[in-house]
Amino acid sequence: MNPTDFERLGIFYLGGRLDAATRQATHAPMLLDARELTTHAVIVGMTGSGKTGLGVTLLEEAAIDGIPALVIDPKGDLANLALAFPELRAQDFAPWVDAEDARRQNLSVDALAAQTAERWKQGLAEWGQDGARIARLRDAAEVVVYTPGARIGVPLQLLRSFDAPPPQASDQLRERALAAGASLLGLVGVDADPVRSRELLLVTTLLERAWQEGRSLTLADVVRGIHTPPFDKVGLFDLESFFPAKERFQLALALNQLLASPGFSAWSEGEPLDIARLLRGPSGRPRLAVLSIAHLSDAQRMFFVTALLSEIVTWMRTQPGSSSLRALLYMDEIFGYFPPTAAPPSKAPMLTLLKQARAFGLGVVLATQNPVDLDYKGLGNAGTWMIGRLQTARDKARILDGLEGAAAVAGVQFGREQIDALVGSLETRQFLVNSVHQGAPVLMQSRWALTYMRGPMTREQVASIAAGAAPAQPAAAPVAQAPPATDAPMTIEAMLGAVPDAASALAATGGERPVLPPEVTEFFVAPDGASASPPTYRPFVLASGRVRFASSKAGVDEWRTIALAARLGDDTSQSVTAGAAAGGLDWAQAEALPASTTLERQPAEGGRFAPLPGAAARAPSYVAWRKAFEAYVAQTAAMTIFRCPSLKQMSGPGESEAAFRARLAEAALAARAGEAEKLRKKYGPRVRAAEDKVVRAQDKVSREASQASTQNVDTAVSVGASILGALFGKKLASVGNVGRARSAAKSATRAAKEHADVGRAEDELRRAREAFDAIEREVTETVRKIDTTFDPAALVLEAVHVKPKKSDLVMGAVALLWRP
Repeated sequence: MNPTDFERLGIFYLGGRLDAATRQATHAPMLLDARELTTHAVIVGMTGSGKTGLGVTLLEEAAIDGIPALVIDPKGDLANLALAFPELRAQDFAPWVDAEDARRQNLSVDALAAQTAERWKQGLAEWGQDGARIARLRDAAEVVVYTPGARIGVPLQLLRSFDAPPPQASDQLRERALAAGASLLGLVGVDADPVRSRELLLVTTLLERAWQEGRSLTLADVVRGIHTPPFDKVGLFDLESFFPAKERFQLALALNQLLASPGFSAWSEGEPLDIARLLRGPSGRPRLAVLSIAHLSDAQRMFFVTALLSEIVTWMRTQPGSSSLRALLYMDEIFGYFPPTAAPPSKAPMLTLLKQARAFGLGVVLATQNPVDLDYKGLGNAGTWMIGRLQTARDKARILDGLEGAAAVAGVQFGREQIDALVGSLETRQFLVNSVHQGAPVLMQSRWALTYMRGPMTREQVASIAAGAAPAQPAAAPVAQAPPATDAPMTIEAMLGAVPDAASALAATGGERPVLPPEVTEFFVAPDGASASPPTYRPFVLASGRVRFASSKAGVDEWRTIALAARLGDDTSQSVTAGAAAGGLDWAQAEALPASTTLERQPAEGGRFAPLPGAAARAPSYVAWRKAFEAYVAQTAAMTIFRCPSLKQMSGPGESEAAFRARLAEAALAARAGEAEKLRKKYGPRVRAAEDKVVRAQDKVSREASQASTQNVDTAVSVGASILGALFGKKLASVGNVGRARSAAKSATRAAKEHADVGRAEDELRRAREAFDAIEREVTETVRKIDTTFDPAALVLEAVHVKPKKSDLVMGAVALLWRP
């Protein structure tokens, strides 16, 4: 296979086509247009059919093309995507080969690694691939292995699934609340039937009401809400008749035991479950985010998958529409998450994605070895089916039903008998590809994977991958500046992360709540619900205000809330800077608080209090702190807007540089695909006309030459190194072949000099060749400009800083803030 046969813009190279009658290779590559995956795909095959290998090759192609993917990995073998070894050295493979396999073969690990490296070189070469293509894959995207609920790889914070989603329609909000409630109840063994379960209805109502008010909940909030709900009726029934307090207490107790269990703390650690961040790194570089869940129990897997799918639905609805492939969601084993009759929590968000994701450029690819246990009515929304070896006739019948449904949805004819015959005799790594975008089903054999497919990984191996591939932690929001460029609420734990731990000192000096003059306003931050002991409060000064950032040049006019909490210590303990005020207070050392921080008027029962500096007990101090806060905000507050001149786009208000780069990367990919399509339409007729002229001139030389009867001048053309084949998808005349034709013409001319017509024919061939070469140079230069202009890694950003006017600050409260 020649690389120029498959290295094309927006094209996935999955393998080679097979002749339907003989099952022999046709030497034609099996290519899939990336846009076809926006209508989703299903990969089906029994164990050993090569199903996972086909999925890996599809993900490799997506990464090479700059398309990020979320990869749900229930079996633990898709972390193999991180094993990309461009140099194909034995020492690269050695840490990953199976030592038990080496022992069984009476080999050393190094010897087995050498054999594996050589086997990989040969396998790649058979499919026109080499180490350079592996390097291209590794450079195009990063592989990050996440392990929710465990610290094996990169952990994920799952409890954010109770955060208030962006404003959305009431039916969408209820759908999300139902999914979150059902998955949570599944963790404690409650069968959350959406019609009959009063537990699900209670939890769903708690979540839905909080989210309608824009409030986020923690798991502790849910536990407290179950025990003492903030409402007294559910539907037409009063709360006690619907769900008595004694029984609610038992449910709250079960969830509290889950919250208090030692292993559950891992669910609240690590990176947030942020889809945009999973898909792209801080620089906008695409990711293959492998979400490994092999270590979880069935209930925990359902909890995670449901939370993930719900977050994807929410993220999807915030994206602009797109006809090109923006991202992929791949799940290696869908069994149990999308059954035909039951309704697990994961089914509703998955069905939503299958029905709606196409409009947003999100492709869903689902794989399974259990065809009988899938909802084929729902999977009728999938436009591409890749079918491998099947285990039983019943499996085949279910597959044919699904294909028939997909054809009906797409409004195309379905040849059931033909496909039945083709599916019946497939071998390992052979697949029948049936797509509503193509005229007829195609038989193919999947290509050799670029990454080393060693099989399921151990916990230690996953940990070693994560240690080398984990992205840098996001930088903390700079203090004494405008709030971070995001409106996402910050947890209390995150706010306290930068505060030195003084728990032991406070425990020794904590006392009663001080008595303050009435002019001093007090607020309290609620303690962490997971803590059983009474809190000890530390004193801070809270100042807040609204600042307007307006700039016609940057295209912004926005008000932002700024809230800073400055820690109070001994009057002489604070360093004095430009932001310092009375009593040693320093706004330059303050922490930015999110506007959504909940403040209470009374402390928690039994709370103790750290010593309060004398300045904080005097009302005039707050007047001075207010003035210092105003001056500090006027001096330091700024909004940064990023501009991309090449794409003529600007970041939105509150959009971080990382988020803007991720959006630009998607825009660049879409623009590149659009420009490539324009190029095909513009140059296609010219290229083919020029090719026809070359072939006709070549034939004329052969006819005129006196030795044409004994020579067979090859009129076939090949792509060679030309970029034309990558654009127009057929074999076009290249410089080399036309050059050979001219040499043949010269030989023919020397053999028949008496024929003057041969010379004229040769001149005509030369002119046709020069015209073709000119078009090729023009197309090549245009493609180079397209690739340069729309290369996501090369996009240049300009920062536009917007500062507020002094009159654009509206002050809020300056108060004493007690925080545990």
